Amino acid sequence: MELITWVIASLAALLGVAWYLSYSAARLDRLHAKVEGALSALDANLVRRAESSLELANSGALDPASALLLASAAAEALERETDHSLPHDPLDGQTFAGREAVETDLTEAIVATVTAPVMERIVAEDGPAADELDRLLGAGRRVQFARNFHNQAVRDVRRVRGKRVVRWFRLAGYANLPEPVEFDDAVPGER
Repeated sequence: MELITWVIASLAALLGVAWYLSYSAARLDRLHAKVEGALSALDANLVRRAESSLELANSGALDPASALLLASAAAEALERETDHSLPHDPLDGQTFAGREAVETDLTEAIVATVTAPVMERIVAEDGPAADELDRLLGAGRRVQFARNFHNQAVRDVRRVRGKRVVRWFRLAGYANLPEPVEFDDAVPGER
């Protein structure tokens, strides 16, 4: 009877370890999917911000030099894409691909051209440019939220992947370690 008890206890322990490893691997997979979804959301919000910047630049509410500066930065941001290392799966393996500098340039152009007096004048005129300004400010706030959400998801993945059991049993497989996205995403009036 003693041998059967040891065998049953050993099998129960092995099943418990197998369940824990399976649970940990599934959790890590969900966290990686969360990072990929968050990066896609950030990318979509950056495109919205660049488009609304371009619309405001073309609305005629800005002086020609400011409009040219803003339109140039917005066009550059729209031309850059998130890099996909696996073309057959647009979410798997995506990285921000060095877009930080371009997005920071767009932020600086927005802050430099859409100053407090310009915003007050656009709001006072209450024309179509006021709607464009509202869209731009809203898109800027959504970019901030999306970037913060993405970076929090990256921290979660890095924390879980830093655990010994994940490293020892290679539960992350061959997935790349996600990187946080850091760039200036200030909204006019915040500085």
